[in-house]
Amino acid sequence: MSFFRLKDLIRAVRVCKTATDERNVIRRESAAIRTSFKEVESQDARFVNVQKLLYIYLLGFPVQFGQLECLKLAASARFSDKRVGYLGVTLLLDEKQDILTLLTNSLKNDMNNPDDYIVGLALSTLSCVASAEVANDLADEVERLLDSPRSYLRKKAALAAVRIVRREPDLADAFVRRAGPLISDRHHGVQTAGVALLEELCMHSQEALEAGRALVPTLVRQLRTLATTEAAPEHSVRGINDPF
Repeated sequence: MSFFRLKDLIRAVRVCKTATDERNVIRRESAAIRTSFKEVESQDARFVNVQKLLYIYLLGFPVQFGQLECLKLAASARFSDKRVGYLGVTLLLDEKQDILTLLTNSLKNDMNNPDDYIVGLALSTLSCVASAEVANDLADEVERLLDSPRSYLRKKAALAAVRIVRREPDLADAFVRRAGPLISDRHHGVQTAGVALLEELCMHSQEALEAGRALVPTLVRQLRTLATTEAAPEHSVRGINDPF
């Protein structure tokens, strides 16, 4: 028996009185989801099934059979599908799995999407699961997005660059000149991401170390401003100006 909807599955799990009952419920639902993946090509059904798989994963049960379905969902044109698909990718896949290379094309397409939130999803996913091969393939796209007029995308691109440099240190020099503008950015999230990128760069590049020394006055000025000026509402945490 399949419970069809995520909330029905959650309800069925909650009423279980023993761990055995819970395992039986999950086993039946997992079997139904497997069958649905094989027999039903509906994107709506895939969306519901991947949601349920992620819930089952959070309960501690194996759901590796759903990895490819997450990739298919991430390749959808709908934002809601992509959000669930990319979440599944970050939870169920890691950089050591060969299937991850199938994600590269979806990520590249989404980084060129006119919808900023779809671009943000792709960058967040890249930050979590990029392997050395994926990092090499998408480094140019990330570097381009560091110049985005949207602070939302610059921040996420900087964090993706951290992952790229960590997995492929040979690419570090390409991002060194980007650290200064990020740290000098007016948006606090971009500044924080810029510092994280600079820290990672300094571990792999002598040029970055020299650039970091030159940026010390800028960093001190930013910290002094945080400590001495009144907290803006969007940066205030109980009256403290951006404690992060």
